[in-house]
Amino acid sequence: MWIKSFIHSIVVGMMFKRKLDLNALLEKKSYFLFGPRGTGKSTLIKQNLSSDILVINLLESQTRIRLLQNPQELESLITPHNPRAVVIDEIQKVPELLDEVHRLIEDKKIRFLLTGSSARKLKRTSSNLLGGRARIANLFPLTYSEIPQFDLTRYLNSGGLPFIYSSEEPYEDLIAYVDAYLNEEIEQEAQVRNLGKFARFLKCAALSNAEQINYANIASDAMVSESTVRNHYLILKDTLIGDLLEPWKESKKRKAIQTPKFYFFDTGVTHAIAGKKNIQPHSSDYGHAFESFIYMELRAALSYQRTHIPLNYWRSVNQQEVDFVIGESTAIEVKAKVRVTLRDTVGLQALREEKVFKKFYVVSLDPQTREEDGIVFLHWKKFLEQLWSEEIYPIP
Repeated sequence: MWIKSFIHSIVVGMMFKRKLDLNALLEKKSYFLFGPRGTGKSTLIKQNLSSDILVINLLESQTRIRLLQNPQELESLITPHNPRAVVIDEIQKVPELLDEVHRLIEDKKIRFLLTGSSARKLKRTSSNLLGGRARIANLFPLTYSEIPQFDLTRYLNSGGLPFIYSSEEPYEDLIAYVDAYLNEEIEQEAQVRNLGKFARFLKCAALSNAEQINYANIASDAMVSESTVRNHYLILKDTLIGDLLEPWKESKKRKAIQTPKFYFFDTGVTHAIAGKKNIQPHSSDYGHAFESFIYMELRAALSYQRTHIPLNYWRSVNQQEVDFVIGESTAIEVKAKVRVTLRDTVGLQALREEKVFKKFYVVSLDPQTREEDGIVFLHWKKFLEQLWSEEIYPIP
């Protein structure tokens, strides 16, 4: 089922105009392009790159076996075509090619786009990832600005993987996606010794998505050691299934919490792992999904706009909290409420006393745009329109 849906994604991918411009990236330098499986890397390559690009797909068994046996044959595959640039799709399948890529960048000045759905195997075999000779870009699930006639409730339930967002049976496809992740990314790559224990941890992690990580509690619930939980979170990060959101620690007036949060990369995948289906407005699950959605939009915008500005959250030891802070310019509180007031800005007001941040936002379901006491209240659509128009934070 997952394979059928993935093939379907090549067709439906044409519906979505992605924000990431691969041609613009390759004009400057070689790049790694990382993104979880199903985010549309192969589709974007077909749509976005010009015809004078050579694509070497390591999912093709004949090509993969040939290059596994003799990585030096990479040059002979490239030379007859004299391409403007070379794409190696799913580079983690043959990480030994990185030595040849390194040589061809240095000696032949060939520009590469190296795509992958996992950085873990590459890190084990080539810790420096070409020593700065290739920059890193990321492809994320579909964003608000990439989906015509965006449906928020549909997105919060199904997530933004192209082939799932457009599916007639999204939850079934999500279950198949999670199963493929466990079997292909985890078991076949020998990431863990006990797949059952990892699957149990994975569900515990999904149930605590967007919360501060409590390693001891998750270890107890998953019936594994705390050190195992820490290692499993690194696996999730390296296989691009989620990422840590580190705290902003520079507050002077109030001591900051030091513990990171963890966000899965997609709301639909999170719900499938957690065993939740059809979340409804006004529920706590809806609120958590809405916060995750805003996180994913911020993360994607910061990446696609090539800002290199950090994204963090802030929480004091006295429990004042702000959901997201961008660099030292913008603080954002997210509320899945249709009516918000100054009572919802306690964390923002506490953070403002630090005299660091210049802009303060409350993003919610409230349709009324206004400014009160220096805090801007925006409906989520208005906020995302400004985000993708580069108005929320300064672009370097």
